Amino acid sequence: MPNTDSRLSAIKHWLGHTLEFNYTAIEPASTDASFRRYFRIVHPQGSHIVMDAPPEKEALMPFIKISKLLTQNGLKAPQIYAQNTREGFLLLDDFGPTCYLDHLTPKTVDTLYKAAMHALLKMQININPAQNTLPAYNHALLHQELDLFRDWFLTQLLDITLSPAAHRELDRTWTLLIKSALEQPQVFVHRDFHSRNLMLLEEHSPGIIDFQDAVHGPITYDLVSLLRDCYITWPKQHVLHWVTAYHRQLQNHPRWQCELPQFIRWFDLMGLQRHLKAVGIFSRLKIRDHKANYLNDIPRTLNYVINISNDYPELSPFSQLLRNDVLPAKNLPS
Repeated sequence: MPNTDSRLSAIKHWLGHTLEFNYTAIEPASTDASFRRYFRIVHPQGSHIVMDAPPEKEALMPFIKISKLLTQNGLKAPQIYAQNTREGFLLLDDFGPTCYLDHLTPKTVDTLYKAAMHALLKMQININPAQNTLPAYNHALLHQELDLFRDWFLTQLLDITLSPAAHRELDRTWTLLIKSALEQPQVFVHRDFHSRNLMLLEEHSPGIIDFQDAVHGPITYDLVSLLRDCYITWPKQHVLHWVTAYHRQLQNHPRWQCELPQFIRWFDLMGLQRHLKAVGIFSRLKIRDHKANYLNDIPRTLNYVINISNDYPELSPFSQLLRNDVLPAKNLPS
């Protein structure tokens, strides 16, 4: 790292002088789509992770709160060993460098997803989000996220000028997707429960990270994040098998009982909302944050949107809009 990295210098001062932490090396561990960074701190007994969250950009308290909530309810979240909320630093467990995405293959996927869905079910059963004052995944937030697709992908990245009729069709589609999300049972939602945020551990796998944006929201949201991952694709029949198996487990809990076709519809339309949002976020990361590598994930994510839109007659006008206006213009800037 360059010597001009003032926050890294502040981390070293916090570790060495405030915590009197005896470490032998500090190295970048990872970054994410936010302004947070992570550093691996190597010491004679092993290693830890320091989260660097600039206070003017990222709040630490949601992470601290949700970490405790997860661990108290039997999930494997990083333990917090020290915190500096004024400067935005946390000293955490090191779950290692291997996430699910690194090991997902046709041979491993059933075993890995079984463990992930077991953790997800535990989150949804054990955590009462209403009692833990989590933000609601409400109409305003769902609509705001959907408009990321319109504003950042269509208008800014692709430079498409939408007609009034096209805007009306987007508005009609947003209304349909939001209605489906809000009519579902509302549970704890991690909000980014996918293969890059599930860490492969020797015991109690998966380790769950990047949970600070958790909300009280639709029961299918995290499931679709896992099974229709923006970073890896599985055959449609495999996804249906996993969804059916998860639905079967939910039927043991009276407040979540519903017919399988209804659950699949919720799952599909929830996936549309999430993937439209994701395409918008990937576009914003390129334009605003100069992180062009996320453009590589847009074609896969947009393909989910197109395929699911083709499966529902009420989404036929939206599907036609995608085919006529978006697909001809989707040569993405590098």
